[in-house]
Order: sequence, then structure tokens, then C-alpha cells
Amino acid sequence: MASSAYVAYYESPLGWMELGSSAEALQVVRFVPEKGRQVFTTLLEETQHQLTEYFSGKRRDFDLPLQWTGTAFQQNVWQRLRELPYAETVSYINLAREIGDEKATRAVAAANAKNQIALIVPCHRVIGTDGKPVGYAWEIWRKRWLLQHEQQCSGTGQLWLF
Repeated sequence: MASSAYVAYYESPLGWMELGSSAEALQVVRFVPEKGRQVFTTLLEETQHQLTEYFSGKRRDFDLPLQWTGTAFQQNVWQRLRELPYAETVSYINLAREIGDEKATRAVAAANAKNQIALIVPCHRVIGTDGKPVGYAWEIWRKRWLLQHEQQCSGTGQLWLF
């Protein structure tokens, strides 16, 4: 992660997560196979704290400054995902409709695949039109786990059956 000045690691229930930031904004949150060398900042410490709250069921929204790298379209998709309520899902086609172009379903899926800020930009909440989880850059089993976690913590009582 050459572009991030600061790097920290977080051991989540789903494996190691690499967190990268500049002095001002979070740039990367992604799953990695192992922990590496850390160069801390208070922003990354706060990110770790908020992730702990999320995984313990106490946090539903993240309050962190973000720095996205992507096209205007990708950033539009990611911003819309940030507005998606906790434990709610949207299909790829409905997300394309919401951003104004129903024919952009594949572009929405591609934007999701390019998201480098996992969980904070909740691309795991985008599902297939049949209601099943499909496509996730960090492996589909993690997407299923995250969706089940949010459903269980939301108090809706709905459990995913897949």
C-alpha cells in the first residue's frame, strides 16, 4: 500500500484487516492474509476502535474522514452506499436506478469491486436481484457473515438463509 503514509492492522472475526491513511483521511480498509509492519496515527487508532464497536454490535455507522480514489461514477456509487442504512440491502440494479442509470448495473458491480474501504463503504450490502449475496472482493463467505451479523445486531430478527 505505497500511497498510504500510515498503516495499521486490525484482527477482525473475519481475519486481518489492513487500514491505511494519510494524516487527514482514511484511504484503505481491506482484508489481508497476514499482519504487516505498522506506522500508526490517531486516525487509525480511531478506525480500530470503531471497527471493534461494529463487530461487537454497538456501532452501525462509521464517523471517519475518507479519501476515495476512483472515477466520479465510482465515487457516486460509494457515496450512495455510505447512505444505505445498517442491515439494509440493495440489489445491483436498484442501486443503478438510484444513481440514475438502470443500464449501469455492471458499472455499479465494477465500482463495488474497486472499493478499497471495506465495511466503512458497505459494498457488502449490495446483493443480487434474487436476494442472495453475490460478488465480494474479499470472498463471499465474508459478505454472508457481515450480512448475518448486521441482521442479528439490528434486532429485526431476520436471518439470511443461504
